[in-house]
Amino acid sequence: MKQYPSIPKLLNTNHDIYTFDKIDGSNIRCEWTRKTKSFVKWGSRKQLLTSDQGAIADSKELISDNFLDELNRIFIDQRYDRVLSFFEVFGADSFAGNHWEGITDAVLFDVSPYKKGMLPPREFLKLFSEVDTPALLHRGKANSQLVDMVKASTLEGMTFEGVVCKGPYERKLGHPIMFKIKSRAWLDKLKNYCGNDGRLFARLS
Repeated sequence: MKQYPSIPKLLNTNHDIYTFDKIDGSNIRCEWTRKTKSFVKWGSRKQLLTSDQGAIADSKELISDNFLDELNRIFIDQRYDRVLSFFEVFGADSFAGNHWEGITDAVLFDVSPYKKGMLPPREFLKLFSEVDTPALLHRGKANSQLVDMVKASTLEGMTFEGVVCKGPYERKLGHPIMFKIKSRAWLDKLKNYCGNDGRLFARLS
């Protein structure tokens, strides 16, 4: 099952972009097939889900209960045969992949139909307008004003971590142009969490 691509921090100011709230949680990917009308494979960010992964594994039921009926309708309407869906799961006290109070919520943040690649943000928003997805906070260039607002946590509608910006579909990548911007407050909390472990900070930031 394809992993979600790593999102770079390097800004791209050449294109109009869609800026989405970045939910601080854990990545769950699941494969849907028309034949079964259900999710047939599950994975976390880098491995298939196993029952010993605690709250992350338990999120399968949460996703199925909250999303499967509506996604069945959309995927069948679009005549998809196989789809990889990407969710972020989180709870009230989630931070940097930890879920101390458990996982209670999920949002769908990307969809990749088989042989089609990741959907461009405009198509994603159109198809999944009735599904829980990260809030769209801005459209336009990633200018210095946007960057400053994200870093200062003053962009309206933004939660704690920051934003993910998505632009035009890049064929050689197989997905839209993407980059992320983190808030200073979130990065400061991560520094305290990581202590002197610079490698951990670099991996999580």
